[in-house]
Amino acid sequence: MELWFRSLMRFTAPTILLLFLLSTFSFTSTEAYDALDPNGNITIKWDVISWTPDGYVAVVTMFNFQQYRHIQAPGWTLGWTWAKKEVIWSMMGAQTTDQGDCSRFKGNVPHCCRKDPTVVDILPGTPYNQQIANCCKGGVINSWAQDPTTAASSFQVSVGAAGTTNKTVRVPKNFTLKAPGPGYTCGPAKIVKPTKFVSQDGRRVTQAMMTWNVTCTYSQFLAQKTPTCCVSLSSFYNDTIVPCPTCTCGCRNNLTQPGSCVDPDTPHLASVVSDHGKSNNLPPLVQCTSHMCPIRVHWHVKLNYKDYWRVKVSITNFNYRMNYSMWKLVIQHPNLDNLTQVFSFNYKPLNPYQDINDTAMLYGMKFYNDFLMEAGPLGNVQSELLFRKDKSTFTFEKGWGFPRRIYFNGDNCVMPPPDAYPYLPNTGLRQNISMLMLMITLLTSLALHGAFV
Repeated sequence: MELWFRSLMRFTAPTILLLFLLSTFSFTSTEAYDALDPNGNITIKWDVISWTPDGYVAVVTMFNFQQYRHIQAPGWTLGWTWAKKEVIWSMMGAQTTDQGDCSRFKGNVPHCCRKDPTVVDILPGTPYNQQIANCCKGGVINSWAQDPTTAASSFQVSVGAAGTTNKTVRVPKNFTLKAPGPGYTCGPAKIVKPTKFVSQDGRRVTQAMMTWNVTCTYSQFLAQKTPTCCVSLSSFYNDTIVPCPTCTCGCRNNLTQPGSCVDPDTPHLASVVSDHGKSNNLPPLVQCTSHMCPIRVHWHVKLNYKDYWRVKVSITNFNYRMNYSMWKLVIQHPNLDNLTQVFSFNYKPLNPYQDINDTAMLYGMKFYNDFLMEAGPLGNVQSELLFRKDKSTFTFEKGWGFPRRIYFNGDNCVMPPPDAYPYLPNTGLRQNISMLMLMITLLTSLALHGAFV
């Protein structure tokens, strides 16, 4: 510490101020950093595979390298700004949402003439002559940890009015990615070593004419200003049920915001919900609760055996506008290195720091419980976890049996304050209190007896 202070004293006051400002800016740039997935990102790879008379043909692929954050329906939306006056002559596996003004073309009309095109995936069932590999999924991309084979999405684009050599082509700028809403920030396109493609028989290797990459990172704060989920706790050794903190995701206020939530006891509930309709572009229509969160995760310490202990995990959907497909739950707990069995959920360990095995991803079984329905009687999934006790670390004291962190679909859920956790009953304290009450009762009885004698 003394050495650090002496080295700091060598700098002048303006220099120290500059170092402070630089450290502040560097902190701001890491807001999207995720401690449980430090290398997670979506990488967009743009491969120029052939030249045309006025441009090139490219295959654009999005790789979801995030371990537990996926893109669900209605899927991704990709945008950029052309560096010159490029147009899109045709596309396969995707389409632009707006053609733009193509009035300057006489004869063949381009697919899109906008300076800033917006591209979306096309739906399954598209004719085969309009498809390429890894396309046509409705914009849905799985997470890398759950299934790397479905963690990519591709489309082909024929670009005109562009360069026809590596020296004349200009990379697009200002890439944007919505999945389906905000949250991702994309960096500039960087020209990298051309991609090499291996034939199916493995006997021939071809190479892209030119390749550039774009990296997009996720920030929960950019996606939504308020939290999206919360955690409640309970245990077999305490009658207290610790609910989600009040107003975690917003406060119920029917005076200033009528219709912000729906009471489950409202008559004709189905008609009330259907009138609002289901749309991912609209804010959540949640059930009226004290926490007002779309998702609640409940952790219940259920049983204690000699060599094992058991936990029940429940996920409840309070959102009437959302069905969560391919949902994922990430849990951080020190005893996950001794997780013995998981009932009715799939389990995969996550080791962001290799030697520390305290993080796990849970997700539903396909065609059974991988689809979390909207709010209502079917809007929940649940499972139980069986842990083997490590005598050197196991305890129920000081909230050790509860998770350190829980994510739902990649968003950090709000935990109750530590001082509210269900506490382990202290038999010694209860015994002392009982003895004290007994002494008080005895002295009171003696005093009353003396008064009447």
